[in-house]
Amino acid sequence: MSIEMNDDTKRWTAKRKAALVMDIIQGKTTVSEASRTFDLSPSDIDNWVDEAKRGIENALKAKPFEVKELYEKQIKDLQEAYGEATLELRARKKLQSLLGEEDDK
Repeated sequence: MSIEMNDDTKRWTAKRKAALVMDIIQGKTTVSEASRTFDLSPSDIDNWVDEAKRGIENALKAKPFEVKELYEKQIKDLQEAYGEATLELRARKKLQSLLGEEDDK
């Protein structure tokens, strides 16, 4: 692997994460191998790979978003989803009360 680790080093900087992700993308290592080698969870490494892929896709667009704009869009989308879920929950509770059903909680 192209990533060197000190036994004292516990922090994963963006530069080190990027180097590991590049090794995975280039086939120099696998997620499971890196997980064992660096004592990381496979889901953490998978998340780093997914983030890198999103960053690569954005960089190759004709008009790439700034990171701040990407996060703002993600926050807006999540807020909309949360609002919809809240409305649905309220509607279900209202329906339950109109039907005379007791809340199981």
